[in-house]
Amino acid sequence: MSGLLAWSAVTALAANHPIGQLNVQSWAVGAVLATGAALLPDLDHPGSTISRTFGAISQGFSAGINALSSVVYRTTRLKKDSKRDGGHRGLTHTLIFAVFAAVFTTTVVQTSQKWALPVMMFLFAGLAVRGIMNDWCPRQDALWITLVSGGITWAMIAWTARTDASAAACGIAVGVGCVAHYVGDAITEQGCPMLWPIPIAGKTWFPVAPPKILRMKTGGVVEMAIVGPIVTILAVWLGLAALQNTGVLPFLRGFDLLPL
Repeated sequence: MSGLLAWSAVTALAANHPIGQLNVQSWAVGAVLATGAALLPDLDHPGSTISRTFGAISQGFSAGINALSSVVYRTTRLKKDSKRDGGHRGLTHTLIFAVFAAVFTTTVVQTSQKWALPVMMFLFAGLAVRGIMNDWCPRQDALWITLVSGGITWAMIAWTARTDASAAACGIAVGVGCVAHYVGDAITEQGCPMLWPIPIAGKTWFPVAPPKILRMKTGGVVEMAIVGPIVTILAVWLGLAALQNTGVLPFLRGFDLLPL
């Protein structure tokens, strides 16, 4: 939901910018990509929600990313950095990764609208479904997520068949989703090393975070009972404001959803 909120906010607030003037099809594609990308950084954790999305395939890939992240952490850490393995909340939790993911997505979508975009949609739809419906079917969730992701991909591609998606918008959506994840991690107890490799206080993996009193426990009561509902409400509100810009919601034309 944080990825959807971030995408909705960017597109709603950028009314005078091309990213805020997307057609409804491009906006919807971006919404799916951003929602899924909000889980993408956790690829570095084999036990994370995202690693279980497509069963053994995604778990194997996650293990590889975890090993790479660990090597990068050990190679670049300074004396004041903690002596953890660095597999989780490492390389994929940096702004450099977000930029890479955005550029890679843009390049892939530019390569082919016929095969590249459906593949990207399928993968990120899977992440989105996994994140929103994490515990819906524990025994066969990988199978069901694959089927639901396939259905979403088919529906989206059929709907957007007559309109080419904006490759740049797709890339921005993925980058925005990653940054939303970093912000969410930053307000937890561990913080997020998003500014790597900039040395801060003698650390290249400095955990960016607000004062401890403003942090929350991952999966705790504050996140689930307060932050989660607020994020959901804001995502819906700003999503409607963004869609209002596309003219697809004529019944909202008389309402100013974003008075600025």
